[in-house]
Amino acid sequence: QTRSYYQYIAELSKEDITEDDVAFLRKEREYLNVLLVEQPNTDFAFVITRQYLFDEFHFRLLELLQESQNVNLQAIAKKSIKEVAYHKQFSGDWVKRLGDGTKESHQKAQTALDHLWPYTNELFTTTPDDQAAINAKHGVDVSQLKADYFKEVSEVFKEATLTVPDLEYVQKGGKEGIHTEHMGFLLADLQYMQRTYPNMKW
Repeated sequence: QTRSYYQYIAELSKEDITEDDVAFLRKEREYLNVLLVEQPNTDFAFVITRQYLFDEFHFRLLELLQESQNVNLQAIAKKSIKEVAYHKQFSGDWVKRLGDGTKESHQKAQTALDHLWPYTNELFTTTPDDQAAINAKHGVDVSQLKADYFKEVSEVFKEATLTVPDLEYVQKGGKEGIHTEHMGFLLADLQYMQRTYPNMKW
């Protein structure tokens, strides 16, 4: 899925770049991901909870992206949605197993949810670039996804006997290129080979 997006970005670019340049050689501020996805792999419960929180959003995003007037984005969404539906079911089932499992697995899942929950609201924020894509009928107005998203994930966490935190604050900035300290470590791993061996082909 990601490769399809990066190939399309390279095709649209006015610069002579490849999908590898897009993936591996951008500077930190040029990555415009939500902060949720750069949170570290603390333990299995943490990985699964983070994955589930993203999968529920990703599935809904692709549902609407299938209606994009951009035929390339529409095609990527249609090709990807079945796989993402499986991801959502897989991670959701694991959240229930961990939350309603042993005392230790419940505690680890609750700790993960407490940490990750403040990052979920950023999934539904709209940047100027997002708005331009919406106006062109290419992108998705993610604010439309918010109510159904929080209803669904709250029901899954309730079934998992996990308590959804009361949000006193939210974390944001990733979609504007302002990242957590974890991003530097991720890029160090991601970019090492390309920066050590320039123009390497996979």
